[in-house]
Amino acid sequence: MHQINNNCHSQTTKKINTEQIEQIIKAIIAGKYSWACVLILRFSGYNPIDYIPYRTYIRLLKNNCLAEKSNSKDTEKKEVFDIKSNLIRL
Repeated sequence: MHQINNNCHSQTTKKINTEQIEQIIKAIIAGKYSWACVLILRFSGYNPIDYIPYRTYIRLLKNNCLAEKSNSKDTEKKEVFDIKSNLIRL
């Protein structure tokens, strides 16, 4: 008689692959917890704007997307970052 409406549970989530998990772990190791949350939401198939204020989301995008582009050119910083991530995996 009663029909239960599960609209909030009808959204399907995506599985996060290992490359995406590594990105999330790198953000956490770097202390960028807000960025890690954005990545988790994105990779799970959710829209971060639904959970994070617009201005905060844009600031996180600017800070992290621009930082990733500049870090890819600087191999010295990248090597130090890889050392830290290897120590935590042990």
